[in-house]
Amino acid sequence: MSYTAATGMIVAQIMALPEFARICALHPEAGLDEAMLTEIVGSAGTLAHDVIAPFNRRADAQGCQLDNGRVRLAPGHHAAWQAFVEGGWPLIEGAPEWGGAGLPMLVHSACEELFNRASPAFGMLPTPIRCANRVIEKYADAATRALWCPRLVEGSWAATICISEADAGSDVPRLRTLATRREDGDWSITGEKMWISYGDHDLTPRIAHMVLARTPETGTGTAGLSLFLVPSDIDGQRNGVVVRRIEEKLGLHGSPTCALGFEGARGTLIGTPGRGLAQLFTMIVGMRLSVGSQGAGIAGASASLARTYAAQRRQGGRGDAPPVTIDRHGDIQRLLLACAARAEMARALTLAASAQADLQARETDEAARTQAGLVLSWLLPITKNFCAEAASLCASEAIQVLGGAGYTREWPAEQYLRDARVLAIYEGTSGMQALDLVLRRVLGDEGRAFHAFLALARAEAAPSPDADPLGQMLDLLETAAQGLDKARAPIIACPFLSLASLATTGWLARRLTRLSGTPANNHLAALGRHWLRLALPEAHAQAALVAQGADLVAEFPAMEAACPA
Repeated sequence: MSYTAATGMIVAQIMALPEFARICALHPEAGLDEAMLTEIVGSAGTLAHDVIAPFNRRADAQGCQLDNGRVRLAPGHHAAWQAFVEGGWPLIEGAPEWGGAGLPMLVHSACEELFNRASPAFGMLPTPIRCANRVIEKYADAATRALWCPRLVEGSWAATICISEADAGSDVPRLRTLATRREDGDWSITGEKMWISYGDHDLTPRIAHMVLARTPETGTGTAGLSLFLVPSDIDGQRNGVVVRRIEEKLGLHGSPTCALGFEGARGTLIGTPGRGLAQLFTMIVGMRLSVGSQGAGIAGASASLARTYAAQRRQGGRGDAPPVTIDRHGDIQRLLLACAARAEMARALTLAASAQADLQARETDEAARTQAGLVLSWLLPITKNFCAEAASLCASEAIQVLGGAGYTREWPAEQYLRDARVLAIYEGTSGMQALDLVLRRVLGDEGRAFHAFLALARAEAAPSPDADPLGQMLDLLETAAQGLDKARAPIIACPFLSLASLATTGWLARRLTRLSGTPANNHLAALGRHWLRLALPEAHAQAALVAQGADLVAEFPAMEAACPA
C-alpha cells in the first residue's frame, strides 16, 4: 500500500470515529473537515515518502558514531530534520500560546504514523521534545516556560527524558543520581543515566535533559525523587553533560541511544521537590500513544511490502502454464489478510485512544470528560502493547511472504523486524503494561476504567451476543476479570492483557464492519470482519490461560532444581 493509499485509510478511519464530530466541535478554531484532514495527512505522507524514507535506508546502514565526545548523526539527518521543522510538523498539537497549531492529538497521531512508517528512528526525536514540553508547560515556573516552550514547540531546541540507570531501570526507587542545591538557587546534578534517545546531537543548538534525580531531604524511595531541567549548554558552553557511549542496538540505527554522565551539571527544579515521578506521568499519554503510532507505522509498512511483493513474485501453478503470482496461493492469501487486518487494528487503536485523549483534554461537561479519561486509561496500556506486538508480528510475516529475499538487506522487511522489537520494551515492558492494566484498571479504583470500557463496547455490540464475536469476547473478558486477584496478578497479567487487547480490538473491528459506500470503507469493513474471525478463537485460548492461574508457573521449581542457572 502506497503512502497515498495509507493516507486514504487513515482519513477513512478518522471520519468513521463516532467521537470525531465532537472533537471538531471542541476545536472550532481548527476548521477541521474531511478536506482539510486529507490535506494535512496527505502532506505528512508526502514528506514521509519523499524525504524521511530515503534518509531511513542510509541511516540504518551507516548509523551514528561518537566523535571526540559528541554524537555524529547519519548523513542526511540534518536535511530531513530541517524539512520536518520548516514544514511546521513539530507545531501540530503544540499550544497556540507557544506558537503551536493547537490541532487535536488525533490529527497528530495520524501524521505521526506516516512519519514512523518511513523511519521510526527519525520519529524517536520529536516524541521526547513534545512530551518534555508538556511537563515544562504544566509544572515549570514562568521564566522557564517562556524560555523553553516556544523553542521546543517549533523544534528549534530539543529534549530528552533521563530516568534509567544501571541496575535501576524500571526499579525507579533505586535511582542514585543526586541533586544538591547551589548557592544561587539552582541545582547541581551528578550521576549516570542510560537508554537516552538522542542524548546528544547537533540538530539543535540546545537540548533540555529532563532528569529524575534524588533530593535526599525529601525522603527515600520515589518520595525522594525530583525533576530537573538540565540544559546541554549554558551561554554557549557545555554544561557538565558527558556522552559515555552510544549503544550498539539491534535496530533503530539512525537514533543514537546514549549513556550520559552528569558531572555537577547545572539544572533547574521543575515543579515540587519530591514529586518528580508523579510529574513525569504527564508524559505517559504522549509517550504510549507515540509507541502506538510507531507500531501502526511499521505494521502498515510490513503489510504493504508483503502484499506488493506477493502480487509480483511468480512461482508455482500448473506445470504446463506460466507461473502464477504467489498471492494466488491460499496460504499466502491467509498471511496477507491476517497481516493487513492486524495492521489496521493497530491504527484503529491508536486513533481511538488519541480521540479519547482529545475529549479528556477539551470536554466542557465534567461527566463526559471523566468518562473519556476512564476509557483512555483502559486503552493506553493496550494500545502500547498491541501495537508493539503488531509491528513485530507483521514484520515477521512479511519476511515469511518474501521468503529468502525477506531475510536479506535488499528488502526492508528485516529492518522492520529489527526496528520493531524494542517497542515492547521501552516506555514500559509488556509485563509492566499488563500489571498496570490488571492492578490499576481492573482491581484498582473500583475497576472504573474497566467498567467504562465494557459499557461502551457492549453498547456497540450486536443485539444477540451469542452470535456476535465481540459479545462473546466481552463475556470472556468479564469472566476472566472476576477471577483476578493481586496474589496471582504477576502470573496471569500478560494473558489477561492479551485477552483484553483482543476484546478491545474486537470492539473497534465491529465499528469498521458497519462501514460501506466507498472503496476505502469496504476495505476497512472486510478487514474488520476478518479480525473478528481471527480474534475470537485466540480470545478463548488466552482466557483459558488466565483461568489456569498459578498453574502457569507450577513447574518452575522442578526446572530450577534440575537445571539451576
